[in-house]
Amino acid sequence: MIDVTKLYDYKTSFGFFASQLMYPQKLDFHPAFLEESFADAHPAYADAHAYWNKMHELSLDEIQERYTETFDFQKDCALYMTYFKFEDAKERGQMLLRLKILYEMFGLEMPEGELPDYLPLMCEFLYAAEWMKERKAPENFRLIFGVLEDGTYHLLAALEQLDSPYRHLVQGLRRTLKACLEQETVNP
Repeated sequence: MIDVTKLYDYKTSFGFFASQLMYPQKLDFHPAFLEESFADAHPAYADAHAYWNKMHELSLDEIQERYTETFDFQKDCALYMTYFKFEDAKERGQMLLRLKILYEMFGLEMPEGELPDYLPLMCEFLYAAEWMKERKAPENFRLIFGVLEDGTYHLLAALEQLDSPYRHLVQGLRRTLKACLEQETVNP
């Protein structure tokens, strides 16, 4: 089950993940952005700082070039989380529809021309949505967590093969999601 209170505590980090996974802009690299998004005890603190340090070794032009080379020209690094599992199968369309309905349930309007499994959009949803008063939020969020788990697993493997700085970012996202899962107690 998903611990929505913990998920809510990490909202700002999902905003960070969303912005860093979109095409890089100068404002995305303001030092305060990292510090505001990750406290020392955050599960992705070390990953976010490793990513940040790698990116600050590059100029903005180099970061933009690396982003394009990685996410636009590497098929295995697609930012569409259902692509890895379904590619263009009929099931993918059904999953995209389910995600779109989930977003709409929580008041998020889909950007024109964007698919609901786009990783930055999924992170933006976790950042922007208000779910604390929604009784069925843990149940509803199982879908988004499942899609993120599958998609980021494959994305992380591809980024590790490329030795991409983005691997730290995706690893941090995965650690954050894992920290939001309630541990089931087993009775002896």
